[in-house]
Amino acid sequence: MVSIKKEIKSAFSENRNIIIASAAIFFIALILGYLFQPALYSYFNPLVEDLSDKVRSGVIKLTFQDIFLNNIMIVLRMFILGVFFFISPLILAFNGFFAGYFISSAPNLTYALVLIIPHAIFEFPSCILGCASGLVLFKFVYNLIKTFKREKGMKFSGRIVNAYSENFNILLQAFILLIVSSVLMIVAGIVEVYITVPVGMQIMSILS
Repeated sequence: MVSIKKEIKSAFSENRNIIIASAAIFFIALILGYLFQPALYSYFNPLVEDLSDKVRSGVIKLTFQDIFLNNIMIVLRMFILGVFFFISPLILAFNGFFAGYFISSAPNLTYALVLIIPHAIFEFPSCILGCASGLVLFKFVYNLIKTFKREKGMKFSGRIVNAYSENFNILLQAFILLIVSSVLMIVAGIVEVYITVPVGMQIMSILS
């Protein structure tokens, strides 16, 4: 248990700048999406309408499974596509823009506080850590290639093994951040389905 806690702490402390950069990308995009909601209307409103139509028609159901699978796929894309470095931040920024636009499009502040913020408290950090895990994965691949090139006096298989062993800890940290991101997304899904939707809708009906 102590070892697991130590590895988790190391994953966060050694990749602190990457996590901070990911958070900055997300919240800057979110603020811009909120501020420039009118300018983004033509881009994001079709997405919102399509999503609303799918929910009304039953194509997308507000169940934990559907919500979690949809959100976790975003996290997994940021992790896997992190090997291309710039893809993960672009996915994160897009979701930040969309979140800002969606909050700005809410009928009023109460709606946003009741029906968006509760699960966003967990969902936003999950997305940030998902992007960070992808960037750490890129860091692993970069260092792997760098180490492989450096060991010119060894056989090919030996160079691969040595490069992997030397940088394994970075790969482990990438997976730790991914796991923490996934756990947060599970919590976000539970909050959204069992608290945000039923309780939030009830509160809004009372207030209206």
